Amino acid sequence: RSKVIGLIPTRLGSKRLPSKPLLEIRSFPLVIHTYKRAMMSKLLDDVVICCDDKKIYDVAKKFNAKVILTSKKHANGTERINEAYKKIKKKYDLVVDIQGDEPLINPKHIDEVVDFHRKNADMDIILPHLKIKYADNTNIVKLITNLKDEVIYLSRSKIPLEFKEKIETYKKHLSIISFKPKALKKFSSFKKTTLEKIEDIELLRAIEIGLKIKTIRLKGDSFSIDVLDDFKKALNVFKSDKIFNKY
Repeated sequence: RSKVIGLIPTRLGSKRLPSKPLLEIRSFPLVIHTYKRAMMSKLLDDVVICCDDKKIYDVAKKFNAKVILTSKKHANGTERINEAYKKIKKKYDLVVDIQGDEPLINPKHIDEVVDFHRKNADMDIILPHLKIKYADNTNIVKLITNLKDEVIYLSRSKIPLEFKEKIETYKKHLSIISFKPKALKKFSSFKKTTLEKIEDIELLRAIEIGLKIKTIRLKGDSFSIDVLDDFKKALNVFKSDKIFNKY
């Protein structure tokens, strides 16, 4: 059976919501919710938080979470987990990037992504999606795919343009991304690419440098906490969250 590690990139200096990873919901910081839920995955052999600040590091230690301190200079989470992965001396067949600002992540979603990557071993990256009605929100990244479910573009804008036909649903980018280690290494060896800079979506770099990304549709819901309104919504959702009661 292939070995899989889950890495949770997180940084302190979020511009839209300062000190975001340490904001508390039901007495746990956001990043610890993500960690605890990732630990409930059946297919991850290990889970490590990869942070850029001693404050997060100390909080992780307080909650007995595995944690690695990384550079503050990374342009994005993918580069951060690449540094952390290099520091981990063990070798893994897959590296799963689990965003630290998704405290409501479903452990089953992680397992579905890992299982799908094992079955599509020729792919460099697996990027799952949820079907959504259009939301006029540039924080939500949409996927454009070909007939083989390979991702050909990602955008914050409303694409494709409804020129002749109406679109009922869009594919929303989900922040559980499975990488082959060599794809992670290749991604991090390139500087920011043109489209990546324009849209501010890191996986556009993967497409631009020729890595193969396939998507799987997941069911349910998930949202990342980008702004204060998201945090308020999460506070509300946690009141009736079933997974929370298991940790």
